Amino acid sequence: MDIEGILIQADIFMDFTADQIHAVAGICLQRSFDMGDLLFEENSASDELYVIARGEVEILVDPSLVSDHHETRPRPSTIATLRRGQSFGEIALVDQGLRSASARIARPDTQLVIIPRDKLMTLCDQDPVLGYRLMSNLAADLALKIRNTDLLMREKLLYARSR
Repeated sequence: MDIEGILIQADIFMDFTADQIHAVAGICLQRSFDMGDLLFEENSASDELYVIARGEVEILVDPSLVSDHHETRPRPSTIATLRRGQSFGEIALVDQGLRSASARIARPDTQLVIIPRDKLMTLCDQDPVLGYRLMSNLAADLALKIRNTDLLMREKLLYARSR
C-alpha cells in the first residue's frame, strides 16, 4: 500500500507539500481488518487518527448513553459510513478525550493508515508550517462534520414534530 498516495487523497492533508506528506507517511502504521472488527468503542481512550486506504468503516453511537429508557437496550446506530481517503478519530489529535462514537469495519479486507498522536504532534512541533496546515485542515473537517450533524439533528427534530 502506498501510504503517501493515500494521505494525498485525505482532506486533512490538503495543501501539504511532498516533503510534508513524506514526513507524515514516515510515522504511519498500516493494518488490515476484517468485516465486523471493532476498532474502538464509544467513551474509550483515544490517541490515534485513521485514514481509510481501502474498504469502509461505520461510525456508530449507542443511543442508550443518552436515553432514560433502559427497558430494552437499543442497538448502536450507524451515523456515518466512511470510505477511501476519509479520516476519523480527529478529536484524539485535538484533546485526547474519550471517543465520541464507536468505529466498526464495514467491508472485508479494509485497510487503514494509523497515525499515532504522539508522533504526529512531535512532527508538528518540528515543522510548525506542517502543524498549522494540519490544524487548519482538521478545523475545517470537524466544522463540516458538525454542520452535517446539525442538519441531521434538525431533520430528526422536524420529523418527530410532524408525527
